[in-house]
Amino acid sequence: MKKIEVIIKPFKLDDLKDALNELNIHGMTISEVKGFGRQKGHTEIYRGAEYTVDFIPKVKVEIVIAEDMVDKVIDSIISSTRTGKIGDGKIFVLPVESVCRIRTGEKGREAI
Repeated sequence: MKKIEVIIKPFKLDDLKDALNELNIHGMTISEVKGFGRQKGHTEIYRGAEYTVDFIPKVKVEIVIAEDMVDKVIDSIISSTRTGKIGDGKIFVLPVESVCRIRTGEKGREAI
């Protein structure tokens, strides 16, 4: 099993959710996060005062999938969230040793 963590622009979340639904992936965890990379923030003017926004709002999506689905899921994530502009995000793939569904006690692939 693998855990995929995706950091994307907030307005692309619905597109990502629809793309994952097409692959029959329905469970995911969503977090509102802030960060920066090459985008490095920007300056804004509010009531005549200029200030720097160092951290850009992003959305973090976490899903756990079977190992044989990784390439399909990554391709789907890229095609549904890419804008071609700086700040599109990142995809991280991590190993998952075990999963247990608390309600039923199911373990492994059945618990996903």
